[in-house]
Amino acid sequence: MRFEGTFPALVTPFAEGAIDEEALRALVSRCTEGGVEGLVPCGTTGESPALSQKEHEQVVRIVIEEARGKVPVIAGVGTASTQRTIENAQAMERLGADALLVVCPYYNRPTQAGLLAHFRAVAQATGLPIILYNIPGRTGVDLALETLEQLAELKNIVGIKEATGNVLRSQAIVRAFGDRFVVLSGDDALTLPILAVGGKGVISVTANLLPRETSEVVRLWRKGAVEEARQLHLRLLPVHESLFIETNPGPIKAALADRGWIRPEIRLPLVWPAPSTVERIRNALKGAGLG
Repeated sequence: MRFEGTFPALVTPFAEGAIDEEALRALVSRCTEGGVEGLVPCGTTGESPALSQKEHEQVVRIVIEEARGKVPVIAGVGTASTQRTIENAQAMERLGADALLVVCPYYNRPTQAGLLAHFRAVAQATGLPIILYNIPGRTGVDLALETLEQLAELKNIVGIKEATGNVLRSQAIVRAFGDRFVVLSGDDALTLPILAVGGKGVISVTANLLPRETSEVVRLWRKGAVEEARQLHLRLLPVHESLFIETNPGPIKAALADRGWIRPEIRLPLVWPAPSTVERIRNALKGAGLG
């Protein structure tokens, strides 16, 4: 499996508190028709900490069914517990996921030794390829390059979603590992800079709303149309930024609801974005000619 291109970090639509299967299937269909290279359910954008185990499996099963034969599915499985993460990983493998996204354990704030032991335990419990997910702003811990070098020795740990907001970190990883370890941007606004230093693509929030446009940035870059990629990236930049005015996935869900694609529901402790945020998203889309 090639981890290159655009992979939407899918939202989880709700209807009166339950998983909205119809809206989720329609979202998957729009993304695949928009030319994405894969799908990532049950990550941060999918509100995974707020899903029950049954709901987590339901979401991944639906996405796999809808995407079957079109694009691969990278299922989010990370939690604050190593044992629960292993159980999630094994459940996703049974469901037929193609790969796993495993975030650093949050809240516990393990040492680098703890992170190393955690990821090793998960990797040894599954045969699926693993994309690590480093997002210190959410987890409270930062996966150090030295720790990553040890983890990269495990054959099924194949890449990382870099959401540190620091292109220098992505650059250091590419320099250390070359093509044997995939770096994917975890921030839409940094996709092009990370591609420029050797990244292979993006796990994207914006792609829920604009799959064709976000995919095209990566596709243009990869075929050498650098100026076209740059122009499109800059055109989309205000949209990317507007989707992080408040805590993700509030703004992207508001944008999707504004188009009538999902219901305006999000789970506590997150709340629906303020009207001013929704208006700024609308203005960003209009300014990009996409409103």
